Amino acid sequence: MAGAKNHDYHILPPSIWPIFGAFSALVLAMGGVMWMNTDFFGASGSWVFGIGVLLMAITFYSWWADVVSEAQAGDHTPVVQLHLRYGMILFIASEVMFFVGWFWAWFDFSLFPQPLEFVDGITTNMIGQEGADALVQWPPKGVEVLSAFELPLLNTLILLCSGTTITWAHHSLIHGNRKGLITGLWLTIILAIIFSCIQAYEYSVAPFPFAGLNYSSAFYMATGFHGFHVIVGTIFLIVCLARAYKGHFTPQQHFGFEAAAWYWHFVDVIWFFLFIVVYVWGGWGAPVH
Repeated sequence: MAGAKNHDYHILPPSIWPIFGAFSALVLAMGGVMWMNTDFFGASGSWVFGIGVLLMAITFYSWWADVVSEAQAGDHTPVVQLHLRYGMILFIASEVMFFVGWFWAWFDFSLFPQPLEFVDGITTNMIGQEGADALVQWPPKGVEVLSAFELPLLNTLILLCSGTTITWAHHSLIHGNRKGLITGLWLTIILAIIFSCIQAYEYSVAPFPFAGLNYSSAFYMATGFHGFHVIVGTIFLIVCLARAYKGHFTPQQHFGFEAAAWYWHFVDVIWFFLFIVVYVWGGWGAPVH
């Protein structure tokens, strides 16, 4: 027949979710700007931001539900799966560069502190050499850091263990062991939740505020965005667990799980660098809280 499919590609049907997602992102961005300018917009910004978050959640759920349906319908041929892998690799590469920015800021603040000649309008002659040295040391004088070998080390071990459990689940899937797949996913999700809870507790007892210091701002932005990625990865794994119970994954076709595993290993590696750079090296020699 003239309209018969004679290729391995998947021609997508028309979808409302790209334009819906763009509108949702616009509402979310506008809400964020309004929320940060309460003097002008009042309390309406938080409501607009909340609506944007809701619309984005609807977009994510609906769009990815369509992708899952396409996979179950057999539209994800080997050629399509290869291109999906390329897309996931590029996405993780962009995430790597995102964190490179925070590491760059951390190294810039720590290796190149403010010049001694001028610090917040105060010259070295006015405060003396000793006072100037105190202002430019890293971490700043008077800041107590979190011990790298207590909760951060524990979280490092937890994430490393979660990397082994997700790998176990992956190998179980490849060998057709559904029980091992589900068990490995459950263990990974539990470890992820424990990690997030410990991170939240660490923030609650941290001795320095978010604003006012390069050290604290860089610390919270780097570790906080990693925590956000852990939460996203946990949701990713929960979706995979639900799909595993439904029998969606087979040894031959399981890109959804594979992408989640790649993402989780990326989260593991980023945390390992954060632990070394921010907690161990970044707090070396400073008083411990």
